[in-house]
Amino acid sequence: MTDSRHGISIGLNRVGDDIFMVIKAVGKLTHDDYQMLTPMLDAAAKEVEHPQIRVLFDASEFDGWELHAAWDDFRLGLKHGSEFGRIALYGDHRWQAWAAKIGSWFIRGEMQSFTDYDSAMAWLQA
Repeated sequence: MTDSRHGISIGLNRVGDDIFMVIKAVGKLTHDDYQMLTPMLDAAAKEVEHPQIRVLFDASEFDGWELHAAWDDFRLGLKHGSEFGRIALYGDHRWQAWAAKIGSWFIRGEMQSFTDYDSAMAWLQA
């Protein structure tokens, strides 16, 4: 039996004076992954007085969700949607443009899909 690598990492990157939250999803996400992610995201957002967080969601190694995890992702978006100023969805998946369009319905800011990392970062910085 082989274990497949999966999970979510959250970090902060600084480019010049701009700070971005970077969320990287790897493999097929599970409900347990969201059980760990949600409290971290809640705590990070709580400390920002008027959040307008710019996010790079790196889906370059992302393989999708288990059903319960997809529901967790939807709930997380509803809970924190007003805190995101821009979300750049980076990767090379056929579903990305569709996901960015649907995702933008649940956030106050903008969400766009990119297949090029530099283009994603330039859009976040604009």
